[in-house]
Amino acid sequence: MADSFDFSAKNHTFLNPYSYLLARKEQDLFAKFDYIHIDGIALVIFLKLVGVKTVRRSFDMTSMAPLLFKHCEEKAKTIYFIGAKDEEVENSVTTFQESYPQMKIAGCRNGYLNKEGEWDKAINEIIEKNPDFVVVGMGTPIQEKFLIDLQKKGFKGSGFTCGGFLHQSQDDIDYYPAFFDKFNLRWLYRMIDEPKLIKRYGIDYPFFVLCFVWDILTKK
Repeated sequence: MADSFDFSAKNHTFLNPYSYLLARKEQDLFAKFDYIHIDGIALVIFLKLVGVKTVRRSFDMTSMAPLLFKHCEEKAKTIYFIGAKDEEVENSVTTFQESYPQMKIAGCRNGYLNKEGEWDKAINEIIEKNPDFVVVGMGTPIQEKFLIDLQKKGFKGSGFTCGGFLHQSQDDIDYYPAFFDKFNLRWLYRMIDEPKLIKRYGIDYPFFVLCFVWDILTKK
């Protein structure tokens, strides 16, 4: 299964209804990605309604992450993680290593690069370690800007954005309970687990519907 996916592509990012709203303002940035995967069943449904056949792909343990981790194990590839807070990303890397003991982790660090020089410092560290893959979880569109900048400055591997994956995996590699995953209720579980996301699902998602319809009608 892992080998059926094109892991040689340089860069991958993911769109859900919320990040779609942000991507509309950063079309030149997103045009630089080899793959833009559709993350979220709602966007998959809306695309199918307008004749675009696609499948849901998220960078989490219900979708893309286990494919990449298994690929790293089988092909002896190295991987680097950047995102979340120090303790969160370190705990997540520990959970990944426990489930994928043969996966070679080149390193990890937090994704807070606000201090002067931190952005370039993080890029230089990754380039020096030269992993085959880098997973970036900083939120849209910062993670996309970081990955493109990383590659522009000499990174030769492939990159994946991952949103909140590194934060979510710090306690358990399987963030979503089976019931919520089986019935495509991952959005509901996230609201229960992180009430701050209620605004996103209650306000931003309905706004997405309006923007999506507008974009279709105006052929954007």
